[in-house]
Amino acid sequence: MKTINFEIDADGIAIVTVDVPGKPMNVITPEFMDDIAEVAAKIQSDSNIKGAVVTSGKSSFMAGADLKEMVATFDQRTDAAEVYAWCRKLQQAYRKLETCGKPVAAAINGTALGGGLELALACHYRVVGNNPKTKLGQPEVQIGLMPGAGGTQRLLRLMGIEPALRLMTEGTHLAPEKALELGFVNQVVDQGREIEAAKRWVMSCEDATPAWDQKGFKVPGGAGLLDPRAIQTQVVGTALLQKATNHNYPAPIAIMSAVYEGSVLPMDTALDVESKYFTKLLMHPTSRNMTRTLFLNKGAADKLVRRPEGPPKRPVTKLGVLGAGMMGAGIGYVSAYAGMQVILLDRSVADAEKGKDYARSLLQKSVDRRKMDADEAADILERITTTADYADLEGCELIIEAVFEDRKIKADVTGKTEAIIAEHAIFASNTSTLPITGLAEASKRPEQFIGIHFFSPVDKMPLVEVIIGEKTGDVAIAQALDYIQQIRKTPIVVNDSRGFYTSRVFGTYSKEGITMLAEGVNSALIENVARHAGMAVGPLAVTDEVSLELSYHVLEQTRNALGSKYRPSAADEVITRFVKELGRTGKKTGKGFYEYPDGEKKRLWSGLSEQFPLADSQPTPDEVRKRLLYIQAIETVRCMDEGVVTHPADADIGSIFGWGFPAYTGGTISFIETEGLAAFVAEADRLAAAYGERFAVPKRLRSMAKKGETFYGQADAAARRSAA
Repeated sequence: MKTINFEIDADGIAIVTVDVPGKPMNVITPEFMDDIAEVAAKIQSDSNIKGAVVTSGKSSFMAGADLKEMVATFDQRTDAAEVYAWCRKLQQAYRKLETCGKPVAAAINGTALGGGLELALACHYRVVGNNPKTKLGQPEVQIGLMPGAGGTQRLLRLMGIEPALRLMTEGTHLAPEKALELGFVNQVVDQGREIEAAKRWVMSCEDATPAWDQKGFKVPGGAGLLDPRAIQTQVVGTALLQKATNHNYPAPIAIMSAVYEGSVLPMDTALDVESKYFTKLLMHPTSRNMTRTLFLNKGAADKLVRRPEGPPKRPVTKLGVLGAGMMGAGIGYVSAYAGMQVILLDRSVADAEKGKDYARSLLQKSVDRRKMDADEAADILERITTTADYADLEGCELIIEAVFEDRKIKADVTGKTEAIIAEHAIFASNTSTLPITGLAEASKRPEQFIGIHFFSPVDKMPLVEVIIGEKTGDVAIAQALDYIQQIRKTPIVVNDSRGFYTSRVFGTYSKEGITMLAEGVNSALIENVARHAGMAVGPLAVTDEVSLELSYHVLEQTRNALGSKYRPSAADEVITRFVKELGRTGKKTGKGFYEYPDGEKKRLWSGLSEQFPLADSQPTPDEVRKRLLYIQAIETVRCMDEGVVTHPADADIGSIFGWGFPAYTGGTISFIETEGLAAFVAEADRLAAAYGERFAVPKRLRSMAKKGETFYGQADAAARRSAA
């Protein structure tokens, strides 16, 4: 066997050690599917074997399927019967192990997730080593899928319907003790004693028939079409899922359906039901989109796939942060948390201390919630030094400037800093809109000047956008990426332009919402449709969050910089009126598109209908949805067309993790590919005819649509040519 070592010990116990070659963690491969089926047959047929213990030859137990294989399954297989047969193969191999007639125990010596946990569930007894790093769970829902190797049916029979649904629809990872408490683990032992304990149980077992195959078995907590507890769980659970997913994510509903149907069926029939739902999800674009972007592409980005190969790894030990406002304070906190010494500089020590207070507050919350002890929090806080003296920046390998969005102010701090720091130090700007090439004009060493754009709040937002100026060198790029990896965030790398990628594209979302408001579209319709489409926040609400005043400031700077090339929009007039005439500048002042009453939920400003009378004819929700999503996707294509973004993966990662484009789409580029390029272009043409040239698609996209090409297809072809 290629993936399993099979030995029979002196007691007649088969020790089944999973060890998939060439993989740091065991994953399900076609070879493993064949091997585990062979193992089940051997255990059943060999009279010398009294039972078996399944364990791992690696430091963890087992994960699920190879995600690249899952994406390939979507892209290459279109026949439902073929996909169904593929899905059933592993599930039925596990069922053979479960019904082999001899006791089988799982010795779980590390993390077991997805199909790996399902292997353990197919055993009759589960022993887990008590390691705080060990996690157990069924996280398939996070990639648009569900357990497909018996997990939905065994968990409900072990735990009961409600806790099983919670585990699977939330994709929760549990520690061993919690898994024991919930009932899907039988024993927790000291690390390293798993096989010993598992063998002890096998030797003592008198009946290896699964409980659910025995007459009179009942699901814990109740099940059945007339059981009031089961009915309540289904009714309430369905309503909660619909509220949480807005019908955009099919996996949670498929999980509920499989559990509901399976709970009243014999095990083999229930497993068949599971396979049919799993097949449907695997053939749905949501699973391909989420798997490709949220795991494969993000994983590659976290491993610094865009890092130049030449410069050696250079971790940051001392970081300078210029500006202790909201962004600078957040940057200082995450960097100190990662172990760096941080010099937090502002106009005065008092202002810098206000920034340090942000870290102090977050650390105290962690202590209060018992996520860290007081000494650890004190150590982190000790790493942040506040100052108003540029001389204290001496010795910093990296400087991140986070001052007000004004070229003159940024030029001033650049000059003062470069007079102090070493020649090899890298200077980065956290600007969200101003071109890096222009800001680098204030630097004496533009090759060491780069953009590192964080998102607010820094401690929570996972993405960092690295912006390459015209003269930025590879050392600066490598240093920026190494630093981002140190603070455990996900980077994308883009080329310079006004607004770069994320701010530029996200700006079209808020502008389109504001434009609709100016047209007389009901503000509640705009905001509700945006959220139902999967955006985290409506376009009017997010403009309030960012601040209308800042939007106006960026608008003025852009207009002045572009001069006659600037193309005004209806949103410009609205923003100007709110700031200059109405004095409604956003959430921070308690009034913008929304009102923010003390102690109450925010609500849309009642004066909106007076400022922008409702049009007699209102658009359909689908029309509003298309305008909001299409405008972002079209601007993304423009960014790729102009070379601002060079790979569709960066576009997708940036859109989801940067500003919250709906995850089920896989990102702005995957959204286009899911719609189909030809269909997308046709719909964009309709929108352009109805609402203006901002919906016009670039020639490149129109050409690709005619040729039947895709962005990812082009990227894969380019990678193959490069490798050759």
